[in-house]
Amino acid sequence: MLMKAPKRFTNEEIKARIVMIVAIGLTASFVGSVFTILYGLLFVSQPASMAELDAAQINILSSMLLTLSGGLIGLLAGNGLKDKPKDKDDNSQSNLQN
Repeated sequence: MLMKAPKRFTNEEIKARIVMIVAIGLTASFVGSVFTILYGLLFVSQPASMAELDAAQINILSSMLLTLSGGLIGLLAGNGLKDKPKDKDDNSQSNLQN
């Protein structure tokens, strides 16, 4: 029995899949971090004054969330920059001129 060769993806399809995988990973990290912070603030009993270690941990998490959100926004905004498809008409006109 002959097996059919798998379909080869174009560069645009490969780029779209990579962007989607990275965006899903960043989004999962972002959502997980937000829920962790919210859980810590809402359901864990806190003393009247915050400990120094807790304050440092929240500063680190907030910096991490800013970095993740900036990366996610940049990735999704840059996704609009697509490769220009090659026009067959342009190639045929240049061949006629030669």
